[in-house]
Amino acid sequence: MRKKCVVWAVVLCGAISSHAQVCQPEGMAFRVKEEAFNRSQVEELSQFMTDELGPRLAGSQMSERAERLVVDRLKEWGLANPRTEVASEYPKGGWDNEKNYVAMTFPYYCSFAANPKAWSGSTDGLVKGECMALDVKTKSDLEKYRGKLAGKIVLMPVQQEYQISYEPLASRYTDAQLQRMTQDRRPGKRRQASDGENWKAMQELQHAVSLFLKSENVLAVVCGGGTFNVPTSRRVEYKIGDSQPVPEIILPIEDHGRMVRLLNRGKKVEMELDIQNRFTETRHVNNVIAEIPGCDSKLKNEVVLIGAHLDSWHGGTGGADNASGCIVMMEAMRILRALGISPRRTIRLALWGAEEQGYYGSRGYASTYLYDSKKGSALPGYDRFALYLNMDFGSGRFRGVYLEENDQAVPFFETWMKPFKSLGFTTLSPFKVGSTDHVSFSVLGLPAYQFIQDPLEYDRTYHTTMDTYERLSLEDLKVNAAIVAWLALNAAMDDNRIPAKPGYPEAYSRR
Repeated sequence: MRKKCVVWAVVLCGAISSHAQVCQPEGMAFRVKEEAFNRSQVEELSQFMTDELGPRLAGSQMSERAERLVVDRLKEWGLANPRTEVASEYPKGGWDNEKNYVAMTFPYYCSFAANPKAWSGSTDGLVKGECMALDVKTKSDLEKYRGKLAGKIVLMPVQQEYQISYEPLASRYTDAQLQRMTQDRRPGKRRQASDGENWKAMQELQHAVSLFLKSENVLAVVCGGGTFNVPTSRRVEYKIGDSQPVPEIILPIEDHGRMVRLLNRGKKVEMELDIQNRFTETRHVNNVIAEIPGCDSKLKNEVVLIGAHLDSWHGGTGGADNASGCIVMMEAMRILRALGISPRRTIRLALWGAEEQGYYGSRGYASTYLYDSKKGSALPGYDRFALYLNMDFGSGRFRGVYLEENDQAVPFFETWMKPFKSLGFTTLSPFKVGSTDHVSFSVLGLPAYQFIQDPLEYDRTYHTTMDTYERLSLEDLKVNAAIVAWLALNAAMDDNRIPAKPGYPEAYSRR
């Protein structure tokens, strides 16, 4: 019996390998590397995507400006049909910060580096007020503040205290860590029912606090934000047509903590604020699209898709999250265009809108081209989808690919990645990963993958005011762009393609 199992294993491996694939010639790999490393535009692109484009909050005027400028750049490169495409309706609308001044004025004057949280409201010009610390653990705790907060600036409780770290600020994966990633540990940890219940309770409390503070006519709300983390407030649930929420300010934990400690010791604290935010009725999310058309009469309508999200938070300039991904994907397209390659399949670049708000751009693309969730049926683009490659885990070098538990992808990547193994691109992990745009396609069973990337200092800086040009590792981005260009080219030229997961999309319709 054991011998039979071995024989069947060999037959199975042979069947899988028969799908595979001929890697493009070494000479072509050399040309890709030479263009990527000797004529790179990564540094110029990096400054363009951060310093020049600035923050790109979904739906904002800055985001729309960035879309126009990126389309202009893609046109300059001669890519086919650069455009913005409406991806989805967007109930939140646009929001831009136009003025921001925050200071403590008593017991002494101190100006703060501060930012308003996205979709929070404006002050009525320059306002001054006494501060009061809020301590609310349950809805019933709100009653002790009723009638006491009008005209006050409310400081939320300290959520994070500074801890001295003895770890390095940045890191790369070790060989041992990469080896562990190759070990299949399915089905993984089961989610506990209590997790969802706790989350729901927290959301309900935050919503109750938000309504209470607005009804009490507070001047503003001030929070501490770790390493100056500046996303939207969980208390802000603004959508087009609502009245403006209470202004909400985020400070570094040191400045916020200083005032909370003073208040908790019975000391008086006063602040002055001038926060002006602009709300616009931006009702749609856009994606930026461009292509290198396929030339094979049978395969040209099939699509190899590469992408990253263009939107960012507003505190920094979205360097690692996710200008880095856009830089790599744009540079990969430039490399292929510069080499004059005519792929058999179409290679399409997509820079997604509103990933940070819930994958609006990529989900909209999937709904338009791939799968009609209302009817529960695949669209024509489903059977033409060859591959999606995504980058959204910071600026670190690619070390491999997360395969989303799709073993059918192994022989393809094993063949294609050979010319880049010397650059550390060696690991194929069976793991599924979440929290980025490839999920919009992988849930449909389609071959859509996020790269394994060296972490560098990503967890310390993303979504913060520090996420700027300085967070980019330019040499890593050059390597990444070469790898994307190479993989996209191989996927576009191969006789075969990675199959969708067995049983999909029917399995998705039963979810």
